[in-house]
Amino acid sequence: MGYDLYDVFCAVLYVLKEGCTWRALPHDYPKWQDVYYHFGNWKENKNGESSVLDKVLDELVKSERIIKGRAPKTTMIIVDSKSIKNTDTADEKGYDGGKKNIGCKTASWG
Repeated sequence: MGYDLYDVFCAVLYVLKEGCTWRALPHDYPKWQDVYYHFGNWKENKNGESSVLDKVLDELVKSERIIKGRAPKTTMIIVDSKSIKNTDTADEKGYDGGKKNIGCKTASWG
């Protein structure tokens, strides 16, 4: 019995979003073995290029950014870490005893 690749793609998104096992796919989707097979093919990097899933994700992010009136490409990132390496010229430095490194300390919540 055939299946629509769109349904397979939706099943892959379901697994990635819900964090469930392949075997726990709802029966509304194609068989988990077929979904897993396509996922394996779509995640491979071929000839040094991005995988199909990476390309799709890039296009989805770009389209969402445009819909929200933002530039298609990211221009800034935020690093979320308890401690990050800091330059020698920084005014404030901290010491993270757990990681045993000197770096910029962020606020601790509790």
